[in-house]
Amino acid sequence: MVATPRAPILAAMRILSTSLLLSIAIASTALAQRNPAPFTIAESGRAFGSLADALGAIGDGRGTVVVAPGTYHQCGVQQGGDVTIRAATPGTVIFDGVPCEGKGAFVLRGRAAQVDGIIFQNIRVPDGNGAGIRLESGNLTVRNSLFRNSEEGILTGDYDGGQVSIDKSTFRHLGRCDRDLDCAHGIYIGRLAALTVTNSRFDLGDGGHYLKSRAARVTITGNSFDDSGGKLTNYMIDLSNGASGIISGNEMVQGKDKDNWSAFITIAPEGREHSSAGLVIEGNRAGFVPGLERNSTFVANFTDDAVRIGANDLAPSMKVKDRR
Repeated sequence: MVATPRAPILAAMRILSTSLLLSIAIASTALAQRNPAPFTIAESGRAFGSLADALGAIGDGRGTVVVAPGTYHQCGVQQGGDVTIRAATPGTVIFDGVPCEGKGAFVLRGRAAQVDGIIFQNIRVPDGNGAGIRLESGNLTVRNSLFRNSEEGILTGDYDGGQVSIDKSTFRHLGRCDRDLDCAHGIYIGRLAALTVTNSRFDLGDGGHYLKSRAARVTITGNSFDDSGGKLTNYMIDLSNGASGIISGNEMVQGKDKDNWSAFITIAPEGREHSSAGLVIEGNRAGFVPGLERNSTFVANFTDDAVRIGANDLAPSMKVKDRR
């Protein structure tokens, strides 16, 4: 059975309302301005005036930085350890416009990091890869967070064994392909072991792919990819070097303003480094904005790996798959 995705399904996302997050954050900014030490280490109760100082106090150990409500024009670098950075109340903490090391608002190179309830916005750098989070080592877990109006939401390096997990988060007005620089994307995961993205929303892309990954294994389930307001965007999901895993239960709507509308999901367009024979793609719904019909392909496979494409609910004009 094929059908065009229905708008109410996209509206019923299991994430915090973006408008609610914004109104709470604006209301809380004045509180932060009156708080001289808004970064508290939960385990010790010590409070600091900057995220950098709080992370430095944890060092190579383990600790949780609880951030008081407000908008912060600063950034932080994790040099080691296992660190959690958590908003005291989800949606009340904004890191706005300041990258560290010309990379991102949070530059993480410890053993592990968890980020919960944070808003990242307006991050731009000269090389065009300004990210809310730049991950250089260790594992990363992100929950209940919002990335918007930046060149990239999350960008990682390439290293063995890394795992990234993202849940109940929103990626909005991200990506770019201009200035003769390499494109930036909503999420760009390097050559890591595994990527999990669940219950999250991608919309209003400004170029590049909504989700680009070179990880060996992916779990991408229960997400919304709403390209109806996108500009010069490319694929919804780009598995640049192939991957095993599952892509299921996602809603995808392609908009009119595309740089490349030929496919929704691509497998190894930049060369096969991982087998995709264990990849399952089923239970998704994909189509176009009202009034638009194209001969796009749902899954474009650049390998001979036997990807298992099960039952998906696709628009009538869409091809299920092709070999490229």
